[in-house]
Amino acid sequence: MTSYKPSGVCARNIDLELADDGTIERVAFDGGCHGNLKAIALLVSGKDAREVANMLRGNTCGHKSTSCADQLAQAIDQELGTSR
Repeated sequence: MTSYKPSGVCARNIDLELADDGTIERVAFDGGCHGNLKAIALLVSGKDAREVANMLRGNTCGHKSTSCADQLAQAIDQELGTSR
């Protein structure tokens, strides 16, 4: 389990757990839009982490240049040792 401190969003923390095969085992957000973030966590569970990061990267929230989904992509990139 890795904890990621997001920047520029309402969520205060993202907990991320990846399986050895690169799939997402668990995601949990602290703060942010609770219902939406619970849904994102359910939707990405069991999916390939790289595919999820590619799908969510660049998503914005309102006037912000990022979003909780984009921050999740960054957390995945960090965990996998890749950067975009």
